[in-house]
Amino acid sequence: MMLAVATVGILVTMLLALLRGLLGPTVYDRILALNMVATKIVLLIAVSGFLTGRPEFLDLGLLYALISFISLLAVLRFSKYGELGRDEGVET
Repeated sequence: MMLAVATVGILVTMLLALLRGLLGPTVYDRILALNMVATKIVLLIAVSGFLTGRPEFLDLGLLYALISFISLLAVLRFSKYGELGRDEGVET
């Protein structure tokens, strides 16, 4: 019962983050909302692994968190510089 309440709470906060992402006035509000949704997905993976008795879901959650972090850095770099591949100090 307690895990069902936790799952509902996570889903509600995920819905609120998606709403912030849709209504956010700036790009950074949208990026922050996307990061929050990714964090909530990691929590849902962990809760579902606990509910099903499969501890390997925690490994999947950690992998998803690492991929989410790297993609967040890429999106932030793209939003600041407009491209991903060129170094700052190298002139072409």
